[in-house]
Amino acid sequence: MAELPRFNYGGQAIIEGVMIRGRSHFSLAVRRQDGTIYRQQELLNNMFTGPARRIPLLRGILVLLESLSLGVKALRRSANIAMQEEDGDEQEELPAWAMAGTLAVSMLLGVGLFFLLPLLIVWLLDPYIASDLVSNVIEGVIRLTILVSYIKLIGLSSDIKRVFAYHGAEHMAVHTYEAGLALVVENVRKFGTPHPRCGTAFLLTVVLISIVVFAFLQRPPMEWRIISRIALVPVIAAFSYEVIRFSGAHQEAWFGRMLSQPGLILQRLTTRQPDDSQIEVAICAMETAIAADQERENPEPISLVNGGETAIEIAEPGTTAENEAESSADR
Repeated sequence: MAELPRFNYGGQAIIEGVMIRGRSHFSLAVRRQDGTIYRQQELLNNMFTGPARRIPLLRGILVLLESLSLGVKALRRSANIAMQEEDGDEQEELPAWAMAGTLAVSMLLGVGLFFLLPLLIVWLLDPYIASDLVSNVIEGVIRLTILVSYIKLIGLSSDIKRVFAYHGAEHMAVHTYEAGLALVVENVRKFGTPHPRCGTAFLLTVVLISIVVFAFLQRPPMEWRIISRIALVPVIAAFSYEVIRFSGAHQEAWFGRMLSQPGLILQRLTTRQPDDSQIEVAICAMETAIAADQERENPEPISLVNGGETAIEIAEPGTTAENEAESSADR
């Protein structure tokens, strides 16, 4: 089989595990209560892997939609897998309407908290602000303050701290793959937890670009300002993705590193140093995604801690932890 062009793998932390988004598949690796690692891979939706994915600006909107849908699916599935030993009751996958409803509510809460709330605050201050530009800059500063405060607040939770450690492990595993090194714990330990293509960097870029975009709108009536904050979210996301993509591809140049620096600094809040067992899970997720993209079987893990004693349970392609018991019975 001809070797495929190198692909920029990415992913996210999930409950006691890591999700990796590959070229045509995504993978999950989750640490169960009994210490074993469950991993699986699944084909991505064609809507997110087709020709539209290569169209500048449009691909940013698709990436945002895919990140939201995959994120909800992966988080719920990982929670079921992580607790499976403790709770033997099988839980069904979210139906399509419930998934759509969850995404809609998440989008509304995100837009309300990070776009409309700062607008409401600055609207109350507007009688004391003479300049349209200053008003929009203050709105952007409020938006950034809310974002950083939100991240710091949720980071106080011990459960979220573990998620942030898996976030760091995911970045370190991606760094290792991009450096062309073998995916073993010792190599992964050579890299830091920040990564220029991180979703945290994307959120920060959205906030910064929104300041520029909204500054051109000046201060129209409040109803139009509200409409603009909602309607322009996809446009801002599209431009933000292109900035992240550009800076990630030019890390050898000073301007690429400069563009990435604010996002790398913010990732000090959203990543933690993982332990070896968490790195092991991230490696399993990376190995599974790469193997699926290359249409080969999952490799035997060569990177396990504790002398290679950790058990790995591999799901059949397309199966989930929820229907695994039924699939095994059929076989």
